[in-house]
Amino acid sequence: MAVTMADIQNLRKRTGAGMMDCKNALNEAEGDFEKAIEIIRKKGQAFAAKRGDREASEGCVLSGVNGDFAALIALKCETDFVAMNADFVNLAKTILNAALANKPADLDALNALQVDGRSIADLVTDRMGVTGEKMEIGVYETVKAPSVVSYIHPGNRLATIVGFNKANVDEQVAKDVAMQVAAMNPVALVAEEVSEEIKQRELNLAKEKAREAGKPENLLDKIAEGALTKFYKEFTLLQQDFVKNPKQSVAQYLASADKELAVVAFKRYTLNAE
Repeated sequence: MAVTMADIQNLRKRTGAGMMDCKNALNEAEGDFEKAIEIIRKKGQAFAAKRGDREASEGCVLSGVNGDFAALIALKCETDFVAMNADFVNLAKTILNAALANKPADLDALNALQVDGRSIADLVTDRMGVTGEKMEIGVYETVKAPSVVSYIHPGNRLATIVGFNKANVDEQVAKDVAMQVAAMNPVALVAEEVSEEIKQRELNLAKEKAREAGKPENLLDKIAEGALTKFYKEFTLLQQDFVKNPKQSVAQYLASADKELAVVAFKRYTLNAE
């Protein structure tokens, strides 16, 4: 049977595939719509198998909130050309919206969510068939707190989510903290939450630098502890200088807005080299 433009457009709407791919699939399926969808899907699966070992270092990073729940996702691909494509960005938005609506517990649960009768994992695979690039949801992070905020840096390569201990946090204060996390890349909320791995790494680096500078061996531990204290000030959120007013720390900024206000959690992800 003859393939009509309406058929092609309908298949494109259902799958996101290009017009020519839809036309070819319909011709191969002899006009059978469901069979054409399966042809496009199998094409995506073939690309997924072929490109499984490729690096997906580009993509789209988004975040958002739904009540007391915030989510951050990174849909990754191989090239910035695909990452900037409107259909790819719309797929990332679809995934984020599904996460916010359903609040899945982890990445596996997110991939299993159904959107218009298809799992998110299948939607990503289908998109691979359209672009010919490896794609994956590389990151899924969540924060649940009495008040949450999200921030997406222009360009969709960096996003943050932050949770606070109180509801109805001033909008500007919440935004300022989310942007602080984006700009200053803290590794933890406070010094006590810095992992032992990071602490040992910083102590060893400081000792090595001091040793190379010719400092006495018996002073290396003290020098390293001083360096670690400086590291805490630069890389723990509450001790960091507030970017909009470096004369006060983030903790002091929060106290100036509300003495009882506290950050309880934050997540950050970027595709940028740092």
